[in-house]
Amino acid sequence: MIQTEILPQLTGRRRRLWQELLACAGLATDEQLDTTVLIWQDDILVATGSRKDNILKCIAVSPDHQGEGLTATVLTQLRQDAFSCGQRHLFLYTKPENRTQFLSLMFYPVAQTGTVLLMEDRRRGIEAFLAALPAERVSGKIGAAVMNCNPFTLGHRYLVETAARECDHLYLFILSEDKSHFSASDRMAMVQLGTAHIPNVTVLPTGPYLISSATFPTYFLKEREKATEIQCLLDIEIFLKYFVPRFGITHRYVGTEPLSPMTEMYNEALKTYLPPRGIALREIPRLSLSGVPISASALREALASGDWEKAGALIPPSTLAYLTERHLQ
Repeated sequence: MIQTEILPQLTGRRRRLWQELLACAGLATDEQLDTTVLIWQDDILVATGSRKDNILKCIAVSPDHQGEGLTATVLTQLRQDAFSCGQRHLFLYTKPENRTQFLSLMFYPVAQTGTVLLMEDRRRGIEAFLAALPAERVSGKIGAAVMNCNPFTLGHRYLVETAARECDHLYLFILSEDKSHFSASDRMAMVQLGTAHIPNVTVLPTGPYLISSATFPTYFLKEREKATEIQCLLDIEIFLKYFVPRFGITHRYVGTEPLSPMTEMYNEALKTYLPPRGIALREIPRLSLSGVPISASALREALASGDWEKAGALIPPSTLAYLTERHLQ
C-alpha cells in the first residue's frame, strides 16, 4: 500500500532512510528545506521530494520503483503544498538527462550547463517576463549591470555614472529576490531615486531569473566546492540567452570586488565567458573613502549601530532621505 507523508522536518529513521534514498540517486542532502514529501510502500521509502520557497529539489525515486509514476506523485504533493503557501511560480533544478521526464510533468527548460538544468512550471515564462519590461529603442553601445544595492551607496552611484557616460544606454537590473536586509521594493526605489539625474539609465527588476547563492541548490553536486562556479555559469547562460537579445546588450559592467570572494569569482567567470559570446566586460575600480572601499555591508553596520554620520558619508542624499523618512536601518 502506498502512503504519503508531508513533513517540515525529518528526524531519526525517516531522515536516515531519506539520506540513503538520495545517495542511491546520486544526490547529496540539502538542509535548506521547508517541506519534504515521503512516499512509502509497505514501510519502505520509495520516493521523495522537497521544497524551499518556490524551488523544488531533492527529487528521487528508488531504482526498484522506476516507471511507476512516483515522480508525478511527488510533484503533485509538492505543488499543492507550495500553492497553499502562496507560491504560484515554481522552479526545479535537476540533471540535464532528466529533461524529458520533467517536460512530461509540465516543467519547461530555462537554461542549462553541462551539469545543471533549471526548469520552471510556466511555458516560456522567462520570455513573457522580459517581454513585459520596457526596452529602449537605442542602437550603439548598450550596457548592463546587475546589482543588489542593499542599499544604494555612493559606490553604486559612481559605477552607474561611469558606465552611463560610456554607453548610449545603460540598463540596471536590480535583484528581485527578497533575501537581503532591505526589501526588493525598497532597493529598487533607492536605485531609481539615486539615478534619476542620469537620462540614459533604465532601472529594471531581475525577476526570479538571475540566480542568487541563497537559493542555488548544491544537492546534486558531488564536489560542493564547485557549486559557486556552476552557479556563475548558469547565471551567465541565462543572461546571454535571454537578457542580451531582449535589450540589445553589448557591454556588461561590474565593480572590482576586494571584499567578497564569491563576487570576485563571479567577475572572473564573466571575464572568461562573456567576450567569446560577443559581450565586452568592463570592470570599474571600486570607489573608496579615506582609502577604504565603500561597501553596502559597512553601511549596514553603521546604520545598525545608529552611526548616521558615518552612514551619511557612504550614501547619496536620496538614499539618506529614503532611509530616514521610512525609519529604515
